[in-house]
Amino acid sequence: MLLTGCGTSLERGYLPEPVTENGPAIITFWNYTWIAALAVGVLVWGLIFWCVVAYRRRSEDQPLPPQVRYNVPMEILYTVVPVLMVAVLFGKTVELKNQLLDTEQEADVTVNVVGKKWSWDFNYVDEDVYISGEQASALSDGEEGVPETLPTMILPVDSRVEFVLTSRDVIHSFWVPQFLQKLDLIPGRVNSFQVVTTEEGVFQGKCAELCGAYHSQMLFQVEVVSQEEYDAAIEEIRASGNTGQLGEDLNIYPLQEDQVDKLPEEEN
Repeated sequence: MLLTGCGTSLERGYLPEPVTENGPAIITFWNYTWIAALAVGVLVWGLIFWCVVAYRRRSEDQPLPPQVRYNVPMEILYTVVPVLMVAVLFGKTVELKNQLLDTEQEADVTVNVVGKKWSWDFNYVDEDVYISGEQASALSDGEEGVPETLPTMILPVDSRVEFVLTSRDVIHSFWVPQFLQKLDLIPGRVNSFQVVTTEEGVFQGKCAELCGAYHSQMLFQVEVVSQEEYDAAIEEIRASGNTGQLGEDLNIYPLQEDQVDKLPEEEN
């Protein structure tokens, strides 16, 4: 349990180091939530221990304390204060959620992320190319070289990326831990969110929704590179013949008409 904390930081609440623009806001919300929860916990624990010590029975002859049926000021206190705390927490949660799911700004790159049992397809909408993933065979064989067999999404650094999430079969969940946010892929529905990449590197991704026998092997990678490297990677994909988009015809549960309208125009 202690080793799982290695490489993390108290300042960010032991969350992974963020690599997107939204990361600091998520960490701030996470830390203040824990501070508020610990403050309430310390208060409650302190009152419990105080009552145990101050009102303990000191002798056999000690009479019972006065027995009262209710205490109106106390009941108002422990009803109103929790309601106010929950209201503030709810309001801040909605505020952060709206920020994380805001897709009003124009994206530099739009990727249709498609979940399937048990791998991923990545449609680059504006570039009109795609990456089709297969489940890493080395995982079940216990061999080395698993990262080389995983589908890898290439993204440019310092760019706004919109992920348009769809599923070919069952519910999956698109999760890159260092993005500090994830979102479900639901059959017959389109979900989306945006991130602004801030750091180059290779980051691990996975499905975060139990989706069947090989859910644990539904892995992928995100490689954030310079704009020049990104352009070269797109051209390499195009030269390999992966042009066009992997469409709705591969889905077990096709999107409804009102959901198709939510896909980027190039895929409609």
